[in-house]
Amino acid sequence: MFYLLLTLFGCLTGISAVLFGFGGGFVIVPLLYRMLTATHAAADPIAQSAMHIAVATSTCVMIVNALIATRKHQRAGNLIRDYLWPLGGFIGLGAVVGAIAAMWVSGEVIRYAFIAYLGVTIVDCLLRRGFLTQPHATIPRRLTTTETSAGGVGIGAIATFLGVGGSVMTVPLLRRCGLSMSQATSMANPLSVPVALAGTLTCMALAGFTGADLGVWYIGYVDVLAFALLTVGSLLGIRLAARWLGRIPDGVHAWVYIGLLVIVLLSISLK
Repeated sequence: MFYLLLTLFGCLTGISAVLFGFGGGFVIVPLLYRMLTATHAAADPIAQSAMHIAVATSTCVMIVNALIATRKHQRAGNLIRDYLWPLGGFIGLGAVVGAIAAMWVSGEVIRYAFIAYLGVTIVDCLLRRGFLTQPHATIPRRLTTTETSAGGVGIGAIATFLGVGGSVMTVPLLRRCGLSMSQATSMANPLSVPVALAGTLTCMALAGFTGADLGVWYIGYVDVLAFALLTVGSLLGIRLAARWLGRIPDGVHAWVYIGLLVIVLLSISLK
């Protein structure tokens, strides 16, 4: 049952990556956290490191999801170069900082930060103009220097600290630049790649300094078996979701995006 659930939720991450830019963190982090704490005694090193494992494994799966979804959107012509670089470089820089910080705080701190992050984002999307609806014939504006540099570093640091791809910050940012939901969620995938790479490599490198002995199925904090099952499922999900590219009405796309954030918030908040 454990393996079936991982594969099923992997499929959901593939679908969410293509349609909403979620590289997997918002599905994988709550899922793995719940599974690891439910299947291991409280004193077990795996249960004690459950949130760190969930975050590290999430970023690892995110590499695969984000790269494949990026290729799908590139073929569909949804990517706009001006919004990817140099923003992606600053996100990568921030991702290293976030990954290092995540290694030195407790799992509960990361969990509560994850909850707060989602809550603020949901409220912001609902109340601030420009996300749910956009005026007709809106002309997209370019990112400012501050949004690109300081914003990019901040996105990378927060995203890697929490084990998510940063789409929940990049999508609202690009949406308020005047891009459609389809374009904004498409751009979230390549912008998640530096977060995923930096987060995974840093988590693997720094896990040795913590002294945690998690077993043969772990590389650092990355659960290799979970990664394999989630990746197999995500490949199927990406294939299924590809047919819906560009077909979801903009307003519906925005509301469903917020709805998914609410579901994830509830799942990670319940003890």
